[in-house]
Amino acid sequence: MSAKKWVRSSLRHLARRLGEMGKAISPTTVSRLLQNNDYSLQVNVKREAGTQHPDRNDQFEYIASQRAAFLAAGLPVISVDTKKKELVGNFKNAGACWCREPERVNLHDFPQEGLGRAVPYGVYDVAHNQGFVCVGNSSDTPAFAVGAIAHWWESEGQARYPDAKALLILCDAGGSNGCRPYAWKQQVQEQLSDCFGLEVTVCHYPTGCSRWNPIEYRLFGPISINWAGKPLRTFETLLSCIRGTTTQTGLKVSAFLLSQVFALGQSVSKEIMKTLNLQFHAVCPRWNYTFKPRLAHI
Repeated sequence: MSAKKWVRSSLRHLARRLGEMGKAISPTTVSRLLQNNDYSLQVNVKREAGTQHPDRNDQFEYIASQRAAFLAAGLPVISVDTKKKELVGNFKNAGACWCREPERVNLHDFPQEGLGRAVPYGVYDVAHNQGFVCVGNSSDTPAFAVGAIAHWWESEGQARYPDAKALLILCDAGGSNGCRPYAWKQQVQEQLSDCFGLEVTVCHYPTGCSRWNPIEYRLFGPISINWAGKPLRTFETLLSCIRGTTTQTGLKVSAFLLSQVFALGQSVSKEIMKTLNLQFHAVCPRWNYTFKPRLAHI
């Protein structure tokens, strides 16, 4: 008996090839025999983490301790990130929804035929299960990211935490809120710490670990499910889908459109970085740091 397995053939193909070998059999019988031998159609499963950073586990434990300490003290803990950019127009949106007939959309997703590209930046309040999404139509920059967080604090955060003088931000290690860009740190210092007199602590998840960022499965996942199969023809449609997102655990989401234009390639010099009131933590300092307000800027 050969060790060769025809794992890439269809049932009809397998039945035909067995027939050519003198084994007359139907596709249905092939299916039954495969199932009896514990075979089934399977897809690839993402389980292998690949090369991991040596400080990966230490960082996860440190994030857990910081999160627990802030929550125990009644201080705000938010998870932030940029959701996948979406073309706004008469374009196909992945997924299916209940309707009498399918929506008719464009054959091709040419950006010039739409209204623009939406850039949703989310803020998720871990303690209160509340989501806040700022939708831009420009570029995903550190100024845009921190501006969205500042808008959340002004419109919702201050009222929810009236006595808070400190804030914990959980975010990925890359993108507009990455651990490397100087512009992200400068904007956090100016737009959050100095402007509101907050002591802002930032903890980044290690590279390749964004799936453990709470906003991914607590906010972005439900939003994607809510608008699945619905063409996002206008920005108002997109905002309505975001605002209408709920879960059985009581998630509520607010959203607004930010039409401000954010320029790419804004650089921050080392001289400016020296003026920041920035303190790196002893544990994984590249990923953990705290800003304190500069009195002259309050």
